[in-house]
Amino acid sequence: MVNPPELYHRILDVPRGTSLQGLRAAYKGLARKWHPDKHPPASKPEAEARFKAITEAYEALLDQQENRAVFGVCNDDRASEMFGTFGSGGGGGARMARTRSDDFSMRSAPATPAREFTKVYSSGNTGGRRAFAEFSSSIMRKAPPLERTLECTLEELCRGSKKQVKFTRDVVTKNGSIVKKEVTQTIMVKPGWRKGHKVTLDGMGDERPGCLPADAVFTVAEKKHSTFKRVGDDLVLKAKVPLVNALTGWSFSFRLLSGKKVSCSFDDEVICPGHEKVIKGEGMPIAEQRGTRGDLRVKLEIVFPDQLTDEQRSGLAEILKDCT
Repeated sequence: MVNPPELYHRILDVPRGTSLQGLRAAYKGLARKWHPDKHPPASKPEAEARFKAITEAYEALLDQQENRAVFGVCNDDRASEMFGTFGSGGGGGARMARTRSDDFSMRSAPATPAREFTKVYSSGNTGGRRAFAEFSSSIMRKAPPLERTLECTLEELCRGSKKQVKFTRDVVTKNGSIVKKEVTQTIMVKPGWRKGHKVTLDGMGDERPGCLPADAVFTVAEKKHSTFKRVGDDLVLKAKVPLVNALTGWSFSFRLLSGKKVSCSFDDEVICPGHEKVIKGEGMPIAEQRGTRGDLRVKLEIVFPDQLTDEQRSGLAEILKDCT
């Protein structure tokens, strides 16, 4: 079983030994995130449970800090002498110090569920331990996530988009039965998201009795594009060039995913098989680096004729005989 202080630190997501300032900062951040008034009806039960757990953990750790402060005072030589007059030697003084510390803690702070759990747990009360186990499991347990696919076109992943997703989730009714419910949520697709990127909708997955609502997790999938292929942050465009144009010059134009028109010209060069032209900064947006983009790679494929007449063969031989 996880002991109360360790559980409280896990709830606030802070390491042991965190200062008062650190506890306050963690509490404020989590309280803002999980305040029930900021959540829609669908996720309000989870928000209320989390908010209650966060508040109780914060108050319990504040109590712990107060106890440490009192212990520190009682370890002072003068305090030990003073308490020692009520006991037999140093041991009695120490026992009196602990008694005074506990009394101070009980008087200085009002009783809360977290404090009560701390008292009954530390007292060795088996009923209290059982109650705390139920309390902690209700906080930490969460139903398995509901996983779905979010299919996006390259245009949506390039420009960003607003997508409405419909899915069915299990919902626990007031009488404890489970029913299916269709829900609609909005996902804001950000420019540059890649295949495999995960979007989590907190508390929008299946509900189970005695558990926090699961999350709904959507994994981005890219739809196949008729013109472009994505490779990392780059876009690849394949274009077929007739042999005569590869030798004598060629130009073509196309539109990028953003709608911008781009022209490519090869007037003063011979296009060889496997030739690739790179256009910097015209690929996909890079999500982690705002304002930057990958490259556009235009790969050219030479189209050779299936057959030639004897006259064409001799003509080509004559024309190309001096080419090296």
